[in-house]
Amino acid sequence: AVDETETLQKLYNLLEAKGFETRMEGVALLLDLCKNSPNLIATNIVQIFDSFVLRIADSHKKVKQMALDMLAEIIPILKDALNLVIVPLVEGITKNLNSKVLRIHAAAVNALEASIAHLDKVSLMKEFSYQWSQLSGQALLDVTERITVLVEGVYGRSPEVVQRYALPVLWSLLENKALPVRSANVRTVVTRLASALHEAMGTKLRKRAASQPPHVRANLSSIL
Repeated sequence: AVDETETLQKLYNLLEAKGFETRMEGVALLLDLCKNSPNLIATNIVQIFDSFVLRIADSHKKVKQMALDMLAEIIPILKDALNLVIVPLVEGITKNLNSKVLRIHAAAVNALEASIAHLDKVSLMKEFSYQWSQLSGQALLDVTERITVLVEGVYGRSPEVVQRYALPVLWSLLENKALPVRSANVRTVVTRLASALHEAMGTKLRKRAASQPPHVRANLSSIL
């Protein structure tokens, strides 16, 4: 127990150090502990991630990229233990999706993919939908694509979650008011989401659309 307390204190000290290279040592130590002492990390997950998510938002690009790269490795190891910190985790990842640094954007996308592969899909859809309303630009499109991926798996378990969290995203996109990027890519992303929802919901999608403004219904019909 004493050893564990000392190990955790060392981890916190490194992750919160002033020097960026020392903070990178902390990120590397966290991955090492996840591999060799996963139960220790899982038991203290909330406190550890209070420190770690700060590194996902680090002011130093090298620390930020390393934290995102390591996160993609950590997620498959810890899996369900991360459900306790899914809110700050998703928030931290999505805030990096608009990074002008290509490597940071790519690392954030990899972390998103790892989340979808290994974390609770219902919780993810709820959090993606919430974050979506806070996002703009490329990040908005990236998260829309991940919501699309989740639709099929979540609808079978919890159709009400899809209707409550994925449908508002589709209606917003079809409104054409808050589209993040004026490009053909937007239409492709919207079409994929509409198609996924139509495949899952069938005629229920058009019934739900009946309460939407005429131009939203028209945009949906033109896609389907």
